Amino acid sequence: MGALFEQIDSQPSAIGEITLRRRRIPALGERDIYEVKLGEEFLMSSMFVDAEVALADLALGELGDDSLDVVVGGLGLGYTAEAALKDQRVNELLVVEALDTVIGWHRQEKVPLGRVFNQDGRCRFVHGSFFDLAVGAAGGFDPKQPSRRFHAILLDIDHSPSDLLNATNADFYRVDSLGQMANQLHEGGVFAVWSNEPPAESFMAILRDVFVDVEARVVRFFNPFQNGESSNTVYLARKAALE
Repeated sequence: MGALFEQIDSQPSAIGEITLRRRRIPALGERDIYEVKLGEEFLMSSMFVDAEVALADLALGELGDDSLDVVVGGLGLGYTAEAALKDQRVNELLVVEALDTVIGWHRQEKVPLGRVFNQDGRCRFVHGSFFDLAVGAAGGFDPKQPSRRFHAILLDIDHSPSDLLNATNADFYRVDSLGQMANQLHEGGVFAVWSNEPPAESFMAILRDVFVDVEARVVRFFNPFQNGESSNTVYLARKAALE
């Protein structure tokens, strides 16, 4: 395909071959589309980022604090992290990513947003499993400050709480695991989750056992492949404030 397609990098990982590629779709004009694949499965495309941006915008919009410490679980192509950094109240952003290859793409600026993160001193990458750091005995998300608390934790790793990249992730979407993760939130802090599926009442019921003010926001966007509307879901849940 010549200039219309480029495979930028492909590396083995613990969960399969991960590939970064760029392509251009003539019908969409001169726009470069970046894609991340795991084996033959699509993980992320820069064509559809509305809900990834909304994950940060909606969650941080629920907070009234003037200085925010935020965790993003899952780097991908970086659109959730970039949206968080656009909020000037963010004091520090930790982006937790299990695949060192993905972090390397951003540090080497092989993806469009790499330079944004490299030039913003508020952003720090943490190489590790979000799920292990959320509930394990490793001291929490920040290796420099064990037991640190955050104002918001934003999760975009699995396709949904029931459609998982790795079957072992299922343990996280349970009351006890979410309760352990909530210990890393300030009182009144927000936990938000991206999902590729419509709102699921079963997951909302689990969230209600741990959090308050639980809701699911549907984010709609135009899909040029279908010449119509598509949608994702952002779950929002707040940690109860001390009385």
